[in-house]
Amino acid sequence: MSRIAKNPVTIPAGVEVKVDGSLVSVKGSKGQLEMQLHNSVQIDLSDSTVSMKWNQNDKKATAQAGTARANVANMVQGVSQGFEKKLNLVGVGYRAQVKGKVLSLSLGFSHPVEFDVPEGIQIEAPSQTEIVVKGIDKQQVGAVSADIRAYRPPEPYKGKGVKYADEHIVRKDAKKK
Repeated sequence: MSRIAKNPVTIPAGVEVKVDGSLVSVKGSKGQLEMQLHNSVQIDLSDSTVSMKWNQNDKKATAQAGTARANVANMVQGVSQGFEKKLNLVGVGYRAQVKGKVLSLSLGFSHPVEFDVPEGIQIEAPSQTEIVVKGIDKQQVGAVSADIRAYRPPEPYKGKGVKYADEHIVRKDAKKK
């Protein structure tokens, strides 16, 4: 039984939620998001909350209701506050620089890595070894961060690479003779 789906999503001031069948659109100060929800879940919209309705006896519908509730909550938070992920570059000579809509990374390769910033994402480099990925879509922010990290994932011996700011790298000892 899903307990997440039973909790209503509170709508903060300045956020507008519209439901058209299974299409949910959320509009706020940072932008607008739309999502098509599963047809086994219905949305009950009151003045300041959004709650889910589904067939309680169907396990798949219960799972879809929990997913729908989490997605709607992420949409509401995204258009009101936004999401951000921080990345750190660890290594000698590893640098990041934002040039318009292109993130230029020096990661120890013979050439700089050029990453085109997708629409709806803002990337900042407050210092040469820090990257901040911001946006209103939580899934897109996470995917862009993972794409940047995939160019040079952190290695376990010296910890060099691109890592999330809150990520802990399990270090290995060097070979013993």
